Amino acid sequence: MRRLLGKISGLFGNRTKVGVDKTGNTYFTRNEEVDGVVKEKRWVIFKGEEDPTSIPVEWICWLNGQRKKAPTPEEMMELEARRERVRQNVALLKKEEQERIAKEGSKGKRISTGKASGPDLKSFIQQFPVPSEGNDVEESPSTTGGLRNPQESLAEKTKDEYQSAEATGSGASFRPGTWQPPT
Repeated sequence: MRRLLGKISGLFGNRTKVGVDKTGNTYFTRNEEVDGVVKEKRWVIFKGEEDPTSIPVEWICWLNGQRKKAPTPEEMMELEARRERVRQNVALLKKEEQERIAKEGSKGKRISTGKASGPDLKSFIQQFPVPSEGNDVEESPSTTGGLRNPQESLAEKTKDEYQSAEATGSGASFRPGTWQPPT
């Protein structure tokens, strides 16, 4: 009981008023010993309704210990003036953007959205080398219209069964990049 009364009396008697923000919230601090270590406790007493969103960012940083010193009234006035200039600049930019869109709309111009049109297939195909004599490229069923002779496919299956999965050729007959794994 004595400890509780000591804490309550310490809360009101041993506190230091640090500052007041523009909404009237009052900020306090006190040093408190916990387990032999002196810690600074910081808190706010709201004016009127307890609304944590009414606390300015600078005071929030001070309450959380991210700032060592509390913001001064001069600093708060300077920051508020800077925020007001930013709001005015944003309003001016929005107005200019609306005027530009209205002007371009009246001229009948189309505004590019920055999206590219479809791919350029000719430049894409040019990236691939033309097959040389030793590298015959077989046409896939999709390029031949999907039609295949059933006898050809049977002959290819028997041909593939006899081929080894190992690369062959060495010395003068070996060409890098010609071997393909069996499918």
